[in-house]
Amino acid sequence: MKNSHKIASLELGRLFALFAIIALHSQIFMTYLLVDDVPVFGYIFNQLTRFAVPFFFILSGYLIQPKLSTSPRKTLKQYSSPLLKIWLVWSALCLAMPFNWQRAATDGYLIERTGYWNWLTQNSLNALMEGGMVHLWFIPALVIAVAIIALFIHFNKSSLLIPVAVILYTYGVMGGSYQTLTEVWTPFFTRNGPFFSTLMVVIGFEFRRRNITLSSINSFLLLLTGFVIHFVEAYWLTNYDVAFNLHDFLVGTPLIGMGLFLLLLSKPNLGNHPMTFTLSKHVLSIYVCHLLCVVVMLNITGMMGLTLAMRDFVIVFGTVALSTSFVFIMDKTPLKRLLFR
Repeated sequence: MKNSHKIASLELGRLFALFAIIALHSQIFMTYLLVDDVPVFGYIFNQLTRFAVPFFFILSGYLIQPKLSTSPRKTLKQYSSPLLKIWLVWSALCLAMPFNWQRAATDGYLIERTGYWNWLTQNSLNALMEGGMVHLWFIPALVIAVAIIALFIHFNKSSLLIPVAVILYTYGVMGGSYQTLTEVWTPFFTRNGPFFSTLMVVIGFEFRRRNITLSSINSFLLLLTGFVIHFVEAYWLTNYDVAFNLHDFLVGTPLIGMGLFLLLLSKPNLGNHPMTFTLSKHVLSIYVCHLLCVVVMLNITGMMGLTLAMRDFVIVFGTVALSTSFVFIMDKTPLKRLLFR
């Protein structure tokens, strides 16, 4: 069987997480369903989608563990080279594409782009860790996490992986969402780089190395516990003028990723359909191009004068259709080698 080496539920998890990220970046429910002029439902939905990136990191660690354990340096090179190529190519495309078409048409392409380029230069270190557009931060963060693991394995210091990853994560939280309280200095936005990604990838790595599993019930309870802690933290931090929808990672967030991953792992045949495998192999490609597709849909809905729920619907499902179609078309052309892995 062609996909016998893949776990159907984890591939389905990829698709579910990708859709959540597209919905998150589409900023849905943020202009209606207000409570005292606050988009409460939009804020809640925003934080509910935060399972996606931890899941992707954990899955990456889980999948790369066998090769990384046996050949850390070789695996790191083979794994990181195509990812960094994709990061560079899509950074260039994101830097080149105008975001506000109306301004580009009225004021000129260079004026529209110069504002964004100048903003990036004012945050140069952060921009370096992200690339040409904010969503691309995932790629260097993943590569750095894998590099750290490979380095520790190469020097026979695997026992230090979890402590170091926890220290990095703690610093990331203290210098991120809790910075208002801790006043911890950070060189750049701690979502970027190794601070959160390392622990998530290490968790996936250790899950496979130690063959860790949980029952469906215990996995769900872990997932639920993670969400409860994450949401309590997010609500509590509003007392310190930290917006509820700001958080990428909090203390409870790793539990969310772990719970979801183990839950899917406990149901390996969930989503066992050819379409799942067909779509899941293109998840990274859709991910790197989806935010530019969101930009396209934002401009189109603006020109059409769409608002509220109709606007959200068109942006989300238009982005899904456009990004998926683009990837499938490029997959049939020589540009595939340039644009994707």
